[in-house]
Amino acid sequence: MAKKKLTKSDLLKKASKIKLLLTDVDGVLTDTGVYYSADGELLKRFSIRDGMGIERLRSVAGIETGIITREDTKIVSSRAKKLKITELHLGVMDKTAVLDDIVVRKNLSTSEIAFIGDDTNDLGIMERVGLSACPNDATKFAKEIADVIVESNGGHGAVRDLCELIIEARTTTETKKKKGKK
Repeated sequence: MAKKKLTKSDLLKKASKIKLLLTDVDGVLTDTGVYYSADGELLKRFSIRDGMGIERLRSVAGIETGIITREDTKIVSSRAKKLKITELHLGVMDKTAVLDDIVVRKNLSTSEIAFIGDDTNDLGIMERVGLSACPNDATKFAKEIADVIVESNGGHGAVRDLCELIIEARTTTETKKKKGKK
């Protein structure tokens, strides 16, 4: 059953509460493609725009980003290191268990966490977080429950789209707070 889509105002309200953005890898940070050689997995394609979105989210809004993925490759570890992502969870089969650990360890509520995923293995965590999103080319299962379907496809700026939404929400909220204090 499809989730009722939020109005822009309600979406910004949810996004303004976010203190941590978590993301899947394949189909979100990548375009779902993978290149194999005789020696195994060789390459994945990542978007530089997503990387800039993560950097902006951290520098403009002070929001940390993490990765929770079934993937367990040096490629993902290297990309996380380049993006200065310290909340890195590889080889995860139960993403909700990792979410529960993060909530306790970081003293956050699930309403303060956003997650962007694209497939059936992301549904459990998407149903629990304060703001759920998926790329435009996500599976119908993810689209049915996401609070927001971002404009870009996975690996082509989907994470950047969500980062900019959260930055917009935080900036708008801070501006309203400052105006209210005058």
